[in-house]
Amino acid sequence: MEAQELIADLLFVVSTDRGAGPLAGLADACRRRGTRWACFFTNDGVKLLADDAVRSATQGSARAVACEHSWARFMGAAACPVELGSQTDHSALVACAARVVAL
Repeated sequence: MEAQELIADLLFVVSTDRGAGPLAGLADACRRRGTRWACFFTNDGVKLLADDAVRSATQGSARAVACEHSWARFMGAAACPVELGSQTDHSALVACAARVVAL
């Protein structure tokens, strides 16, 4: 079995629409420390992608993915500002992250 390439020191899994403040603060801390990070938005956490600060924070990530089913459920036909993916993408991100933080 091939080893997965580490794409992030931290993976933030955002599954609530109350995580904007913590995510923005953690993303800024990662930027200051030079920590590679990625994020996966699911459930009503996808609503945070309508927030300017969250969208701006994701620009510093190694990868930002929103669950396509959650996006359709909560955001309808609006254009998604990050990559749309699936729970399979979530699993792959977990496998390629040193640590996972759930918000």
